[in-house]
Amino acid sequence: MGNFGIWVLTICLIFQSGYGFYLPGSYPHKYMVGDLLSVKVNSLTSIDTEMPFSYYSLPFCKPKEGVKDSAENLGELLMGDRIENSPYKFKMYTNETEIFLCQSDKLSADDIELLKKRIDEMYQVNLILDNLPAIRYTIKEGFILRWTGYLVGVKVQDVYYVFNHLKFKVLVHKYEETNVARVMGTEDAEVIPTIGNGGSDVHGYMVVGFEVVPCSVMHNGNLVKNLKMYEKYPSSINCESATVSMPIKEGEPIVFTYEVAFEESDIQWPSRWDAYLKMEGSKVHWFSILNSLMVITFLAGIVLVIFLRTVRRDLTRYEELDKEAQAQMNEELSGWKLVVGDVFRGPSNPALLCIMVGDGVQILGMAIVTILFAALGFMSPASRGTLITGMLFFYLLLGIAAGYVAVRLWRTIGCGDHKGWVSVAWKAACFFPGIAFLILTTLNFLLWGSHSTGAIPFSLFVILLLLWFCISVPLTLVGGYFGAKAPHIEYPVRTNQIPREIPAQKYPSWLLVLGAGTLPFGTLFIELFFIMSSIWMGRVYYVFGFLFIVLILLVVVCAEVSLVLTYMHLCVEDWKWWWKSFFASGSVAIYIFLYSINYLIFDLKSLSGPVSATLYLGYSLFIVLAIMFATGTIGFLSSFWFVHYLFSSVKLD
Repeated sequence: MGNFGIWVLTICLIFQSGYGFYLPGSYPHKYMVGDLLSVKVNSLTSIDTEMPFSYYSLPFCKPKEGVKDSAENLGELLMGDRIENSPYKFKMYTNETEIFLCQSDKLSADDIELLKKRIDEMYQVNLILDNLPAIRYTIKEGFILRWTGYLVGVKVQDVYYVFNHLKFKVLVHKYEETNVARVMGTEDAEVIPTIGNGGSDVHGYMVVGFEVVPCSVMHNGNLVKNLKMYEKYPSSINCESATVSMPIKEGEPIVFTYEVAFEESDIQWPSRWDAYLKMEGSKVHWFSILNSLMVITFLAGIVLVIFLRTVRRDLTRYEELDKEAQAQMNEELSGWKLVVGDVFRGPSNPALLCIMVGDGVQILGMAIVTILFAALGFMSPASRGTLITGMLFFYLLLGIAAGYVAVRLWRTIGCGDHKGWVSVAWKAACFFPGIAFLILTTLNFLLWGSHSTGAIPFSLFVILLLLWFCISVPLTLVGGYFGAKAPHIEYPVRTNQIPREIPAQKYPSWLLVLGAGTLPFGTLFIELFFIMSSIWMGRVYYVFGFLFIVLILLVVVCAEVSLVLTYMHLCVEDWKWWWKSFFASGSVAIYIFLYSINYLIFDLKSLSGPVSATLYLGYSLFIVLAIMFATGTIGFLSSFWFVHYLFSSVKLD
């Protein structure tokens, strides 16, 4: 009963309104008035280049205690995040103005060149306070736009200006002590008073918002010669975001200052991420789902006609005839019934098909589990990198499914033969990860050459290789062992020794296979825009509920498309359905790649340089291959079930 009670309490906490959504992410931190608040810095990022760089690669002020890396998880490192301490420090609920930070060294020609390059490429500084990224508001054509971070500088009439004064606003909310009624979510529970100085007038506060306004202010270098960090700047600073007055010049230093104002807010701690996660275009997401449902209904209608009107009618008629009539009918068979002796003839390159289906099951399983966990709030954006870490973890774990499916399918094609199952399991463990490793290593050399923080360190490369060969490969081999021990799937009909000649077709079958990918693409292309914007435009994507629904709809559409196409091929006596069923739904990857190129040309027009474009296309190719494996697997498995079911109902000799 004790364990049961713990589980009930856990479930109550997870689904408790408000706090439940963020439960696995981060927890409220209570600060007393005067407590120290430290700002952290993340990598400099730009949607123009997609290459992050270290904050301290530019001549910014460094903290007194030296630059230190914050604790990072695997996902953060893979995403190119480099979170470090900064010299910006506040005291809780203490407004301060004209705080001198530092004066940089005199700018060299190299410094000027680098600053100009970063300003031209629209690089922005990303600050973090109490796990909240700094947010900047701008007004454009009457609309308020939200941005995370602020630009390094701006170019006005061929003169480069740097933002050297920051105006911070920290939104705080009075800390509320949690009681039994709040935890358990019951209204009639007795409130337990807080022990200690609960009746005191001294209140704690939580950070619920972090805003920044960057300004370019001309400072007098002579006034700061004897000033130390955090001392007051001797004259008033007028921060006007609309005007710039600090041009960068060779041989001249830059003076950095800041001010901070605290403001009490009605925003509750569980709602503090709403400003970042505000669901824009929810109507568009619903339109995407309705569009997908229409495609599914259309395809389901076709499938229903195939099953109920055609297949069922034929089978019922056939079962009602006596043996003589059946023998006579055997001579008059047409369509799919003619290929009964060839439909289960093994495909060309059977090992490759088994490996790709096994890897597809692994990728699909990872996607479903990760998106489900994210939709339930277990991968909050408050915990940076958890989404990538979760994906990697689930992928490694599902190696056991990849090995099982690949080997069992191999044995089914080989009519129960155990021979070669170890080779199939080993190849399944190395095929897709090997392709991914090749693509990502090539791109990593480009990032290394650019000195970007997006480059994976050599130590992380070693860790990833160890994860691959010490966890994924053994689990895949274990799955393969279970697949070898499991009974293979018996074919319902015998295969003839001599293959039947396939009649000449009116149109190439591969043309139909490629065209079939348009229907699955139609179910996800709207959601694809939001995902692409999240990855490449720096927007926060957190509508995983919608994404999970779209994923389920995609699975259904892929299954239906492949099933219909397989039936069409069998009806024209084309018994080579194995690979065609895989690529019928897998061909959606071609359209996604074409969409990626379209997105590069029309939405990422400012993507500068061949390195950035190569990175974009390389990552897109990697994602598209994963999608092809997953969707192709859905199509193949549904077609295999359909063909097996169809011919198991036929009593032909």
